[in-house]
Amino acid sequence: MAEKQAYDYITILKTLKQSGLSGSPPPNRTQVKYDDLESIEERVNRILGLINKKDRSATNMLFFVMYDIESNKVRRYISKYLLKKGCTRIQRSIFLADLSNSVYEEIKNDLKEVQSVYENKDSIIIVPISTDYIQSMKVIGQSIDIDLITHIKNTLFF
Repeated sequence: MAEKQAYDYITILKTLKQSGLSGSPPPNRTQVKYDDLESIEERVNRILGLINKKDRSATNMLFFVMYDIESNKVRRYISKYLLKKGCTRIQRSIFLADLSNSVYEEIKNDLKEVQSVYENKDSIIIVPISTDYIQSMKVIGQSIDIDLITHIKNTLFF
């Protein structure tokens, strides 16, 4: 039995474009299921675990990848691609990564090429961020005490 050929991400997207992805509405738009998305507490703990690792490489950089993509196929491929690259899903279309600068550049270049492959009104945003900003994050809409999770203690002096 012949082995299934593995295609790189850009080849897959170009194939999708050639098959009529651009300009053709999906006949039966399927709802994306996020049942496997962790609870907000688990996601916050995962974020903080990324930045509090003892063996965190000094050459790594933290960055968010956020997107607003109409096509279910493209959105699904991008989310799988980001997970495969080592990004952590924070929300449905927001990922956080703690990866080397070379992987950051690779992701940035691949996503730029994805954006240019087909006609769209989509947006993909990549935002480098410091650990200080991550540690000072606030979650609105859920009852999570980030200060308890991060073990930040505030002391007032009089």
